[in-house]
Amino acid sequence: MDKTTAQADVCIILEGSYPFVSGGVSSWTHELIKAQSHLTFHLVFLVAPDADLTYRYELPDNVLATTQIVLQRIPKGESRMSGEKQLLARLEEPLLRLLTDGGLDDLDEVRAILTPHVGRIGANVLLDSRYAWEMLVRMYGKTHPETSFLDYFWSWRALFGGIYSVLLAEMPRARIYHSPSTGYAGLFAARAGLETGCPVLLTEHGIYTNERRIEIALASWFHEMEEDSLSVHRLPHQLSDMWVKAFTAYSRCCYSAAHKIITLFEGNQLFQLMDGANRGKMMVIPNGVDVDRFAAIPREQSPRPPTIALIGRVVQIKDVKTFIRACATLQESIPDLQALVMGSIEEEEQYFLECQEMVDHMGLEKIITFTGQVRLEDYLGKIDVLVLTSISEGQPLVILEAGAAGIPVVATNVGACREILLSDHHDTHPPPHGGAVTPLSNPAATAQAVERLLTDQHWYQSGSDGIRERIRRYYNKSDFDRTYRELYERYRHQSVDDTALEEAS
Repeated sequence: MDKTTAQADVCIILEGSYPFVSGGVSSWTHELIKAQSHLTFHLVFLVAPDADLTYRYELPDNVLATTQIVLQRIPKGESRMSGEKQLLARLEEPLLRLLTDGGLDDLDEVRAILTPHVGRIGANVLLDSRYAWEMLVRMYGKTHPETSFLDYFWSWRALFGGIYSVLLAEMPRARIYHSPSTGYAGLFAARAGLETGCPVLLTEHGIYTNERRIEIALASWFHEMEEDSLSVHRLPHQLSDMWVKAFTAYSRCCYSAAHKIITLFEGNQLFQLMDGANRGKMMVIPNGVDVDRFAAIPREQSPRPPTIALIGRVVQIKDVKTFIRACATLQESIPDLQALVMGSIEEEEQYFLECQEMVDHMGLEKIITFTGQVRLEDYLGKIDVLVLTSISEGQPLVILEAGAAGIPVVATNVGACREILLSDHHDTHPPPHGGAVTPLSNPAATAQAVERLLTDQHWYQSGSDGIRERIRRYYNKSDFDRTYRELYERYRHQSVDDTALEEAS
């Protein structure tokens, strides 16, 4: 049988991450696949139309095949179809519900209407036809008549193009469908569960809806000047609400379809419950790292300048500007400080340019270096303190990796950072602190915490010993690998048993 059509044990559905982006979810995915070498995988890549599709990882040998879906791009399809007016009329109400307060039943209704026409229907009918236009105008009148029609038009096409691209794409054959996020990947996973009846697993790292809320709030295209609008009284928040409601609905679909709703730490579960998750499906599986591998990295000995690093993509959600401002404060007390920003600079090029301009304006060119994407192990031996100034995180792998190497951390109070660095983990004899936790967007607090670590040797050693022991005790990769192995085996056999029953009947 052709490997591209063979049934895989697990289909992993990835949105804008592996194998095209380094770190974070991508590292998690790569290590997960390698650790489950006895299983076969099919990977579905959901990518933006203008995404850089350069592989940052070499796919493991147990990846049977890949499927690429370009979001918001669907085949043209037939120019005209018999009954297209009635078809679009049937789609209108379930689509409206899905994009507002809907859930899995609405997704299933839309899917059922489209499925008989897959291979023939496409953008000509669903987006560009007279009846699609009439549906758009009716939806505008029902939901956002007070906003700019032009803005609504492009939002409508983007949202509906995203839904259609997910629902009309080829469905790979697998025994388990596993998504590392909700969003469009979660929507595809929900569709897979509905169509195949196979088990669906969800592992949320950060909470997708929260991260999209932040990105939408920061997006300039929701806040154009009034003179660029076709309406007299502009209410830009209305369209941002439209996007947030849509992504929240996609999360509900995925939560409903999932057999297990996994997250990396307990703090995420409150947000999952708020977005409609079933508590009975919930499970926590912390990230894990190869402790011995990182612990074996030799420390570069003095004399060398004290060195701190922010390891992450240069994007708004990492709040690199707060790191830069903290470095400006630190140079006053630690004049020989060296600061590295280690991560991709291509994802948000305008933000990277703004960061560079800030460095130049503040006279920090000799202190701050943007390294771009690098091999982490080549640098950990010379880093004294890891700094994260993010405004949103899940359970950052980079804290675990640096921590296993004995590097204390200063991180904002987001995601699992406090739990990793300071929690007692219900342990009667917990390790010492692993660093410090600071408020969001607070350069002064970040600088103060870093300065204490770099100037108080006893405090530094306590943090170094503490973070190393915390990672060894609570975030060991062997525990992570074993838990996923057991989970996959449980649901793989369930899928096999269900298939056998169907064939017998």
